[in-house]
Amino acid sequence: MTGPDPSSLLRDLAGGTAPFALIARDGATVEVLTGDVVDVELLADIPLTDAEGAAREVLALVPYRQVRERGFVCHDDAAPLRCLVIDERVAVPRAEAMASLPSSPVPLTGAGFDIADEEYADIVRRVIAEEIGRGEGANFVIRRDFVAGVDVDPRIAALTWFRALLEHEKGAYWTFAVVTDGHIAVGASPEAHVSARDGIVTMNPISGTFRHPAGGATADTLAEFLRSTKETEELFMVVDEELKMMSAVCSDGGRITGPHLKEMSRLTHTEYMLRGRSDLDPRDILRETMFAPTVTGSPMQNACTVIARHESTPRGYYSGVAALFTPNGATEGPTHDLDAPILIRTAYLVDGRLRVPVGATLVRHSDPYGEVGETHGKAAGVLGAIGAIPRDSAPVVPAAPADADPDAPVAPRRPLGEDPAIAELLASRNDRLAPFWMNPQDPDGSGPFAGRTALVVDAEDRFTTMLAHQLRHLGLDTRIVHWSEVTDAEIDDADLVVSGPGPGDPRDDSPRMSAMRRVVSRRLHSRSPLLAVCLSHQILADQLGIDLEPLAQPHQGLQKSVDLFGEDASIGFYNTFTARVAPGTTERGVWFRGVTANAETSGAESPRPLALDPETLTLDLPAEVAADPETGDVYAMRGREFASVQGHLESILSRDGMRTLERLIAHAL
Repeated sequence: MTGPDPSSLLRDLAGGTAPFALIARDGATVEVLTGDVVDVELLADIPLTDAEGAAREVLALVPYRQVRERGFVCHDDAAPLRCLVIDERVAVPRAEAMASLPSSPVPLTGAGFDIADEEYADIVRRVIAEEIGRGEGANFVIRRDFVAGVDVDPRIAALTWFRALLEHEKGAYWTFAVVTDGHIAVGASPEAHVSARDGIVTMNPISGTFRHPAGGATADTLAEFLRSTKETEELFMVVDEELKMMSAVCSDGGRITGPHLKEMSRLTHTEYMLRGRSDLDPRDILRETMFAPTVTGSPMQNACTVIARHESTPRGYYSGVAALFTPNGATEGPTHDLDAPILIRTAYLVDGRLRVPVGATLVRHSDPYGEVGETHGKAAGVLGAIGAIPRDSAPVVPAAPADADPDAPVAPRRPLGEDPAIAELLASRNDRLAPFWMNPQDPDGSGPFAGRTALVVDAEDRFTTMLAHQLRHLGLDTRIVHWSEVTDAEIDDADLVVSGPGPGDPRDDSPRMSAMRRVVSRRLHSRSPLLAVCLSHQILADQLGIDLEPLAQPHQGLQKSVDLFGEDASIGFYNTFTARVAPGTTERGVWFRGVTANAETSGAESPRPLALDPETLTLDLPAEVAADPETGDVYAMRGREFASVQGHLESILSRDGMRTLERLIAHAL
């Protein structure tokens, strides 16, 4: 629509009181959005239609506390799910907007991080030792905040910072300012968490952070970063985690493309694109994908618990999303498209206090001081752009030849991703990944196990959604049931039960572990086909009398080539504990323990007692064991109507995952 000239429009916004948002996402224009603010409690309450049922456009700021909708824990700060119901939209050419926005620096007072460097390094050490080291997950993101006082009109500060980010922070997916009563958010987010358009859902996991050296990045310095095992595995782990989400919302599970580089002013990241088809309401897509593992960790539910243990203050909107719901004119199916970047690299201004939250992704290889440096680097992009710290000097360009025309324009530096050596290094990463997730998928029920049913019991790791997708690809009619809800009838009736993976110590007596032991016990006792994965593989081994031990170094996001019953397989591992036998063991007769077969779980029907007393049960179950010849670590087991595997055959790190899954299921069935 046609509106007033940019200077008049933006001047009115600066001097007024009405809420507004500015968004730059196409490189050419700035979208100016105005309307009324409505705060709602749930994602389902986002008002996508008016009282007469007409579709309307809404920009929602979704706080981190919305993870409660998925049953996850958090420090609850009551941050509202704030909706700007848009009644007017004006597109302003970017250059004209820049010329009309204020540019005088905004002075800050008392600036610094709320958590000192050494204290943050100590937190990193604790998370690695106490969380990753004890099997709670593969990676976790713990934040700290850069804070300062601001004694400038908040609307002027917002417009000034927005202009500064447009000018100085390149490579952002969205550059934005959202100004509402009592709360301002201004940012340059590099990462599109999720979008939905024309039935196609896209996710954009970004991980691995290269901090540019003085003078700027070069192909040589970037190549060293790309060869880093830590940075490579960090990206693979978040791709796995987002594929879990894609498999939950997309009928075809999701396909990977990439990797690519995301080059910004002070940082370069690596990224993949995930795409799949879905006909879900975009609010449901958003709920099932709360929130990005790149800013929380994996598995997601445990990541929220770990965050609550190690962050002492609420997150507010950090790691949430800014979600733009735009009517698409459809009369059937979803009526709105969704575009939702992650709320990172964002400055918040409330009651005269600036806050810029940043976090580092902590993995088993993390160096505490390296992670301290990563938080500084991530904050620097925003802080440098808004003038809170010195800005980088102009990019370094090659010297011109001696006989060159001094007045000739200097060609812009070619993106590093176009350098042949860099492109080759990026492409080589895919040599390690499972072809299944790189190729188009559309399970049609015609696989080798067509006509059979499978029940997947979820032990709080949504790897089960990827596993279920693979099972459907193999022809199995598959559904997932949470451990707290599965009934004995469901355990007994399925043709195949897949007892799933999950975090934690398999030796614990928690309700979750007891429930998973019950699943394994019932299937073993009834001699009904069972496949046990990761955590459940360990539970099965324990019930078969095999010792469980913690690994000296966690295998979180580790790819190994192992011998599984005479066939080499490249498999991805996410385990902290292992079943262990004497080196060289390949087969043993064992006694089924079954000591938890009668355990009850919250939300489940009372289990039907087994016919035999579990304390005296002596059911002989010979098991064939595939174990490391040197350590005795058990990688897989199989026996009459059962099979198990320690690795995650559904992971992108399992190049031979589908082949191995089919072999084990064929044996169990």
